[in-house]
Amino acid sequence: MIDPTLENLDQLFPADFSEEQKAQAKTQFLKNLAAEAHRFYGGKMQTIPKCGLYGLNWLNVWYTPGVSKISTMIRDDNDTSFALSNRGNLVAVVSDSTRVLGDGDCTASGGLGVMEGKAMIMKYLGGVDAVALCVDSKGPDGKNNPDKLIEFVKMVQHSFGAINLEDISQPNCFKVLDELREACNIPVWHDDAQGTACVTLAGLINSLKLAGKKLSDAKIVLFGAGASNTTIARLILTDGGNPAKMIIFDSKGSLHTEREDIKNDMRNYRKWELCEKTNPEKILSMEEAIKNADVLIALSTPGPDTVKRTWIRSMADKAIVFVCANPVPEIWPYAAREEGAFIVATGRGDFPNQVNNSVCFPGILKGALLVRARKITDGMAIRCAHSIADFSEKRGINPDDIIAKMDETEVFAVEAADVAEQAIKEGVARINLSWDEVYNRAKADIAGIRALVDDMKKAGYIKEPPAEILEAALKAAINSVNK
Repeated sequence: MIDPTLENLDQLFPADFSEEQKAQAKTQFLKNLAAEAHRFYGGKMQTIPKCGLYGLNWLNVWYTPGVSKISTMIRDDNDTSFALSNRGNLVAVVSDSTRVLGDGDCTASGGLGVMEGKAMIMKYLGGVDAVALCVDSKGPDGKNNPDKLIEFVKMVQHSFGAINLEDISQPNCFKVLDELREACNIPVWHDDAQGTACVTLAGLINSLKLAGKKLSDAKIVLFGAGASNTTIARLILTDGGNPAKMIIFDSKGSLHTEREDIKNDMRNYRKWELCEKTNPEKILSMEEAIKNADVLIALSTPGPDTVKRTWIRSMADKAIVFVCANPVPEIWPYAAREEGAFIVATGRGDFPNQVNNSVCFPGILKGALLVRARKITDGMAIRCAHSIADFSEKRGINPDDIIAKMDETEVFAVEAADVAEQAIKEGVARINLSWDEVYNRAKADIAGIRALVDDMKKAGYIKEPPAEILEAALKAAINSVNK
């Protein structure tokens, strides 16, 4: 019988499986189980009321005629919509599904699995309500049109307290985020960019502490130059990284001032900014760049052989390796360690050191919502990174545990309070709350949803997945590796 908590996944597989076979089997098991569990539950989210019905006339309070008063109050002061409706705690998770994980364009509705997942994590970890909105952004020519997505968000923003952009292919992702951040009067945040950058910076801060190195001295190589890594680079440099010691690679080579292909395509303006700032020596090959590098941050093509063992072997002493492609890291963690890596992080929770934006976005969005922020700035994202790093250091860190995990409830309330404080400091908050007020409110909301889920499980409204689902998923995973 498989433990339904799914603890100790490695013990599920045959003892004679190699480390690589176990890694492959875990991936297949989780994918197989995801398919069966999603089918069993019919997805991950539902809508339930937050108010009571104490008699028939309460329907006349919550709906007509009483609700007319709410409509006119909001009409006369739109900001009251945050207090008189769920808007103040509601996020739209918006995607055109053109780059879903490592699976590419999955068609508009193909992104629903991830978007519902974001909504579930926001609610369970941050006490934030969210709804998945997958949008067809293709024009008559069949090409993805970022302007359609921008216009859609502008139109729906009045129903939400914040917008979480997700899984938008580059270079469209840069234009969509930057235009909407300025055009909308609520936070528009690209989780794949700012969220991944925030949690990566948090993990990097603590990894460098463990390695006895400084951010300003570290030689950093970034493999991949999509939305995630370009934003990671920007936040690292803003927080004190040395641009002369940073080298970034995209699919055509390293970024530098002679990359005319990037310079001549204005859609790639974010990449061109990094061409101008980094790699002044114009190092061209990955083999040369990675020599004596202190840090490798890979967010590129899913592996496990995208990052080569020889690259890790040539890095500096106490090398830090972040391989965060999903669903499979660019190199298996065991392989990177065999080649001398001091710290290895991935985007997955079934390996040590999960550097995944799920540790970030519930808290940062909760903080922004509670003070009704108009935007999420880079300063707020950097503050959140330090919040995660500081929280983790206080409870203790080591090379296999560099930052807080998703089950550490308090980290999200601390993030929310720190981010809210930063929003007030930068003048983008509509209301002022103290650090303690935000912390206590966030902590209570998180505790409330967890208690509700527990009560629904006990009452049978959320049923435990049948044992045969788990057994079938495991059997199929083992068979796929044995073939």
